[in-house]
Amino acid sequence: MTICLVDTSIFCNIVEVPGRCQHREQVLQALEQKLSDEWNLLLPLAAVIETGNHIAQVPDGRRRRSAAERFAEQVVQAINGQSPWVVTPMPHAGDWLAWLDEFPDSAMRGMGIGDLTILKEYERQCAIFTARRVMIWSLDQHLSGYDRDPVRGA
Repeated sequence: MTICLVDTSIFCNIVEVPGRCQHREQVLQALEQKLSDEWNLLLPLAAVIETGNHIAQVPDGRRRRSAAERFAEQVVQAINGQSPWVVTPMPHAGDWLAWLDEFPDSAMRGMGIGDLTILKEYERQCAIFTARRVMIWSLDQHLSGYDRDPVRGA
């Protein structure tokens, strides 16, 4: 069983955020395959926040409103367990403090705080589910390479 963290680049295509869904058909086909293969899809809080921010920047008000409604529906369904993905839990204050300590180095590598929190959730899932494949589903090159095979004998 694969645990898959859904990155902002993927969620924007699923929600169909104007200007940020150039790969929608490819993403929807991949989503269908992942659901068919019974993957566990996790929606990191950072992807929710970043997607909402992208929606708020859509210039056309009607398109912005429509995207915001689709987004809200998807997130509500996820919170209520009626969606193919589950929103990850809110990080604790201690986690944030540790991540903020790492952030200057992360920023120097071009990784923002949102992507850093997704990476930290990936690491947390790897530690919890050693006998499962854990990966980040992303169109962004710096996150798409995170894909850990199950640890044998775990």
